[in-house]
Amino acid sequence: MNLTLVGSTGRTGRHVLAEALRRGHRVTAFTRDAAGLPAEPYAVVEGDGRDLEKMRAAVAGADAVISIINGGDRDDPHRAAEATRTVIRAMAETGVRRLVVTTPYPIVARRPYPLMWLLRRLLATPYADARDLERAVSASDLDWTVARLTRLTDRPATGAVVIRRELLARPRALTRADAAGTLLDIAQEPHLSGVAVNVHGR
Repeated sequence: MNLTLVGSTGRTGRHVLAEALRRGHRVTAFTRDAAGLPAEPYAVVEGDGRDLEKMRAAVAGADAVISIINGGDRDDPHRAAEATRTVIRAMAETGVRRLVVTTPYPIVARRPYPLMWLLRRLLATPYADARDLERAVSASDLDWTVARLTRLTDRPATGAVVIRRELLARPRALTRADAAGTLLDIAQEPHLSGVAVNVHGR
């Protein structure tokens, strides 16, 4: 598979890049800092995710795009949604259809109530950006999937991942290594197009 990975030097993106290369995919890595790449992909495009020209170059010819962009902060509150809109436009202009994006599960979670309330207070800006990202993706006519990831950890992969369309009764931690494999699997699953899924560990 020809894969474009946006956010390839982030904590989760690094795992996706490594697993994609292990599986033999041809990866174009889009990153703001090419020096931080943990492995050597097929191609590298360095720049800000809101740069349309560079994003076009990155996604052209891809079978799928996986975009992992963290929500904004006080200095750049709309970073994720703005970059995602650029990804969507670049894909539309280059004829690429399959898009998988990640957001944090707590933006829709209801339980446990006290923890969700606290997280939404503490992370109001990045969560608002993530919701805006989801709206942009769902409004597009691409073959998209939103993967909401739960309580990411840096522990070794377990191979135990649960994917649900409904809210999770008991959200469990998910390793970044397991998330990486799951995102790659989702990118190749056409039946998950046009839906948001909630992903956690067993």
